[in-house]
Amino acid sequence: MDDSQDDQVATGYDAVYTALPGSPTLRGIWRTHALGADYPEGFEHISFLTLPEMRNMATQLRLVEGSVLVDLGCGMGGPGLWIARETGAQLVGIDFSNVALAHARARALALHLADHARFVPGTFARTGLGDASVDGAISVDALQYAPNKQAAFEEAARILRPGARLVFACFELDPPRVAGLPVLGTDPVEDYRPVLEAAGFDVVSYGETAAWRGRVTETYQAVVDARPALAEEMGETACMALLSEVSVTLQVQPYRRHVFVSATRR
Repeated sequence: MDDSQDDQVATGYDAVYTALPGSPTLRGIWRTHALGADYPEGFEHISFLTLPEMRNMATQLRLVEGSVLVDLGCGMGGPGLWIARETGAQLVGIDFSNVALAHARARALALHLADHARFVPGTFARTGLGDASVDGAISVDALQYAPNKQAAFEEAARILRPGARLVFACFELDPPRVAGLPVLGTDPVEDYRPVLEAAGFDVVSYGETAAWRGRVTETYQAVVDARPALAEEMGETACMALLSEVSVTLQVQPYRRHVFVSATRR
């Protein structure tokens, strides 16, 4: 993905993140169809990680009090902040959207976690963190957008200490279906295990998440159906950015599976 594509994606995400706090309709759709009623208040996100999966993520990381946890593609910081609170870890959130980072900092303050979290600009391939400086890393429904998956996993391996874990949820892509599509078609990966192993990881577990396709379809169809309310609450620019991704997903069906992965840095 060249710089112009990168800027275009960042602009779209910035628009959605700017508008999200003012859209009870979108937040309600995500709570009802994607997250579930048991998902903890204050830690919401616009991805598909459930509370049981988030608990499993925290367990798989094997963190202790004071460990350093990195959230790659952190968005507004919800899952990373929850895991930091539950484990006593110090969180570093990385994202290329400055609007998302601002929301994450405000959320950390509101949740009384500001002393345990910092959020800094960066990308999957360029985190700005030191070699072997991290005790665990997570990513939630973001790695499918990485323009170079190999570079992303190599960067994760570089910043993790040996024996530390990368735990993530994301979508496997169907290369024939995404061929020619912006972003998703840049470096489609249908199985992350070979890429992880080549980057210096041993895969601990790799499996499809439960009922993911129904949740994605129901959530995205609810977004399409609520377009008039969303346009009024979010503004046309943010609404169109959101609907663009939603419509492509519904029409093209680019995802093979939604997977939950745990891997150890060699």
